[in-house]
Amino acid sequence: MSSIPQKKRAGARAGLTRGAVLATAIGLADRDGLEALTMRRLGEELGVEAMSIYGHVSNKNDLLNGMMDAVFAEIALPSRSEKWRSAIRGRSISFYEVLRKHRWAVSLKDSGTNPGTGTLAQVDQVLGTFLNAGFSLELTAHAISAIDSYVYGFAMQEKSMPFTTEEETAAMAQIMLAQLPSAEFPHLANFTANHVLKPGYFYGDEFIFGLEILLDGLERAWGEQPIRLIASSSLSAHSAFTARPTQSESALAPKPSP
Repeated sequence: MSSIPQKKRAGARAGLTRGAVLATAIGLADRDGLEALTMRRLGEELGVEAMSIYGHVSNKNDLLNGMMDAVFAEIALPSRSEKWRSAIRGRSISFYEVLRKHRWAVSLKDSGTNPGTGTLAQVDQVLGTFLNAGFSLELTAHAISAIDSYVYGFAMQEKSMPFTTEEETAAMAQIMLAQLPSAEFPHLANFTANHVLKPGYFYGDEFIFGLEILLDGLERAWGEQPIRLIASSSLSAHSAFTARPTQSESALAPKPSP
């Protein structure tokens, strides 16, 4: 009886790479949700036995960390040629768009204990953007926390909503308005009828408005740094007074533009 070699399954172990494993896992999570991601299901997508995957990721946590690092690598780094506000604005919008593309990533952000180069490059360049613009270490920490919390929080809230398109938003608002006792909740009824149901309304468009307000606040704090830093220091009243620049000195002191 002759032996006929069996046809290799697509993506057999010999051709498998860590990059292919991560890309397939991300595609699976994008399509079916993170809860659908198991090693067995991933093996089926790759056309290999589940055990073959462990030659490229050590465990499920390593897989998730790798997926998040690949997602972070998609976020546009702040431009080194732009002023800090424009650079951070662009990076924040890119961050938001990536989280909308990979909605499952919202629940995993900052949960990894072993960040990869994609994540570290993001953090390092954002730090550099603020510090090189003259932000203090303290204000840089405040800025990164505020911006990333806003982007992450907005994406999380949007993910939890029962609609994703303008059409779905309008349909949901119509149902809500029909069931809403307007006499009891007049402001909500007015808001829904005259704003949410306006043609073209989309909740995601609110993101830019909130981001600009946040950047306005950071720009103001950036400009007030000398006074704030001296006022909050542990210097004595006398040394704080002598350290504070006079009005003429403040007027002459150059300050980088935002």
